Amino acid sequence: MPETSDIARTLPDLDPDLTDAALAEALVRTAGTLALQMRREGLEAQRKSSVSDIVTAADKAAEAYILAQLRRCRPEDGVFGEEGTDVPSSSGRTWVVDPVDGTYNFFAGSSYWCSALALRGPASSADADPEALLGAIFQPQEDKLWIGGAGVPATLNGNPLEGPADARLGMLGVATSIQPRWLEQPLSAMPWHAAAVQSASIRILGSGSCDLARVAQGEIGAWFQHSCPQWDWLPGKAILTAAGGTTATVEVNGLTWFAAGGATAVREIVSALSSARLG
Repeated sequence: MPETSDIARTLPDLDPDLTDAALAEALVRTAGTLALQMRREGLEAQRKSSVSDIVTAADKAAEAYILAQLRRCRPEDGVFGEEGTDVPSSSGRTWVVDPVDGTYNFFAGSSYWCSALALRGPASSADADPEALLGAIFQPQEDKLWIGGAGVPATLNGNPLEGPADARLGMLGVATSIQPRWLEQPLSAMPWHAAAVQSASIRILGSGSCDLARVAQGEIGAWFQHSCPQWDWLPGKAILTAAGGTTATVEVNGLTWFAAGGATAVREIVSALSSARLG
């Protein structure tokens, strides 16, 4: 496998005069293409918090590329990334980066992964649900690029998104994720179960940003999960909101739960989660 620095030197420098939306599109497209190229040439993975929580050289190389381009093109903006980037902002804006979302899928050879980023307003890195000004998600092996945000129409490969249907939760297929160790703990397992059993069907596909993009286009009915870091939540939140969808967060048993979809489904998810409060 070529050294990361050798591959990075072949990547294009982006034009600082690009709009935020055009810059975001170029960044996720290039980062995703880089990660896919590196996977094809051979990768090893390192475990982070669990067997399924891993990182590869492709994650790090893609984030390094995005960081370098943002420092060139938006030097006053902050950058906050999953693989350790944390550059403070002097503009009040911060780019939130997930170079490879769904790394377990990515490393296993699945196509259900993406590169994603969001532009947020003033907030700390610890805030669970700050304002999302813009989101971009690129799924390389399916050549799908979703983008949307404040003043930026929600689109898939340039075509407008219809947004999620406003239907009852019991009529919808719902995407979610929960680790087995969380299913062993009533504080998390009970709220998850209360919401899951209200849906028509459950999908656990392994990439929150891919899931949320598909909720925005109406392919998946709704989505919920707990303890999402900003890079797993804000790109999809921005796109889904721009498509006319609804998002919400709720604290249950000390955990922050995130929900997205049509207004009725989100309201029912929040109600179901809340019904399982303990103590």
